[in-house]
Amino acid sequence: MQAAEVRLDGVSKRYATQWAVYRVSLHIERGEFFTFLGPSGCGKTTLLRMIAGFMSPDEGIVYLDGEPVNSVPPWKRNVGMVFQSYALWPHMNVFDNVAFGLRERKLNRREIQRKVADALRQVDLEGTEERRPSQLSGGQQQRVALARTLVIQPRVLLLDEPLSNLDAKLRVEMRLELLKLQRDLGLTTIYVTHDQEEALAMSTRIAVMKNGKIVQQGNPREVYERPADEFVATFVGQANFFSGRVAHCAGHIIDVAADDGLMIRVALSSLSILPKLGEVVFLTIRPEAVAIHEIGALSRNLNHFDGRIAASAYRGSFVEYEILAGGRTIKANVVNPKGKAVFQHGERVSVGFAPEDITLVPGNSGADLEMRRETADRQVN
Repeated sequence: MQAAEVRLDGVSKRYATQWAVYRVSLHIERGEFFTFLGPSGCGKTTLLRMIAGFMSPDEGIVYLDGEPVNSVPPWKRNVGMVFQSYALWPHMNVFDNVAFGLRERKLNRREIQRKVADALRQVDLEGTEERRPSQLSGGQQQRVALARTLVIQPRVLLLDEPLSNLDAKLRVEMRLELLKLQRDLGLTTIYVTHDQEEALAMSTRIAVMKNGKIVQQGNPREVYERPADEFVATFVGQANFFSGRVAHCAGHIIDVAADDGLMIRVALSSLSILPKLGEVVFLTIRPEAVAIHEIGALSRNLNHFDGRIAASAYRGSFVEYEILAGGRTIKANVVNPKGKAVFQHGERVSVGFAPEDITLVPGNSGADLEMRRETADRQVN
């Protein structure tokens, strides 16, 4: 397989007066596992279908290996797509499902047999050739759909939430198998999901989408640890969110008087833009960075507040807490050492987090304003 690079240049798609995708530009490199992550209706599947050729952009250009393909039909782009529903032919056995694309390409019988055998071996389905889809488990059906796509040796593999129909345990297993297969083949892969855990675990880069636009793209660690705004911080994993005004500045150390009365010390990175005294700022702290202890047991070097346990949930490797402190709820995911007691509802505790674990994020800057204005202009015209 010859992996392709994919480039989108100002790609937009509109349904009536509503933008599904708005002026998206990005470059996906050969062999990359790139994920579009976002809530339902954000435009991620529409983007995938425009790359596949099932939809045409209203604006912008889709490039494969530097060649514009807007006018190239799907079957000539040599990209493979695995759908959420798998879309297997129920009256065909596994062999015929996988061979379907090869027969459409008029390959001879011997070549078809060889390629189908290779594809089934890649997805660990040897010996299932005569079975019908109804005789397979959900995970096996997903592998057949993947084999049917791999057998045509696509330049790009497109995956539209392929694991969403599987149970939780099988989803994790298939995630690892899919990732290993992609790495072994070196195939350019574009993945669509609303599951942030999948995106973080599988991707070389992630594009987080909202209202048809990419609000942040970067590697999983960048997106998780340095979210571009409140939406990314709360959509990609859990986050505690604070807003307030800068009360004191000393180099890269600032004190923020939060709106709920808490005073929070923040240690900014050297790359951060320093806010001004009195400026409104927005802060996030991940639940796993929050510590809770008995009253008075926390280090004074931490931001610390007294509160009460509002809820606790034992999750095996960690305990999930909600603590009422300073008139607000703070979430904490605390690693649970074996044998340690779990704090219970109503218990008084101290909550703390380090100044360097807090992220300063831009506020709601009206990033969607341009799109709304464009829509309004088209309605008028």
